[in-house]
Amino acid sequence: MREVMDGIRRIVRLLRVSAKASERVVGISGAQLFVLQQLAEGGPCSINALAERTLTHQSSVSVVVARLLERGLATRRASEEDGRRVEVALAPAGRALLREAPAMAQARLISGLRRLPPTEREGLARGLSALVRELGLDGKEATLFFEDEPAMRRTARVKQAKPRATPRKKKGMADGAA
Repeated sequence: MREVMDGIRRIVRLLRVSAKASERVVGISGAQLFVLQQLAEGGPCSINALAERTLTHQSSVSVVVARLLERGLATRRASEEDGRRVEVALAPAGRALLREAPAMAQARLISGLRRLPPTEREGLARGLSALVRELGLDGKEATLFFEDEPAMRRTARVKQAKPRATPRKKKGMADGAA
């Protein structure tokens, strides 16, 4: 039991430290950076293909892509192979951001899972599925790591000065007459 809990703690810590590094170094969430890195490695693709690359659901990737589009880090365009299909591509600003970005833990986690012998990977999948069911989480959407959480680093809010109430003029006094 202790070995399982220690394993979960190590993986969660790896992911959290990686997400914090992403926010600190390049100012975007770890999930957004992971998706950008997948676009850089695999090239432009559909949302469904991007979901396959990130091993997550299409709706989760779609939310992250929308944020990348808003920030000008990714673009949507018609596919060069099939003009009816829409693809997501890395924008020049996204490519520039990746030059400064740290490696993401998600890629390391996926790589580690792929290196496991199939029997160990299948056993891990069965065990995690049983744990998720036991926790009552099996019906919940599995979003990209930490993407649905509020930003870890809050930007200082700029206090907007409220306009001061202008003093009421006394009845009968004209402007400039004091």
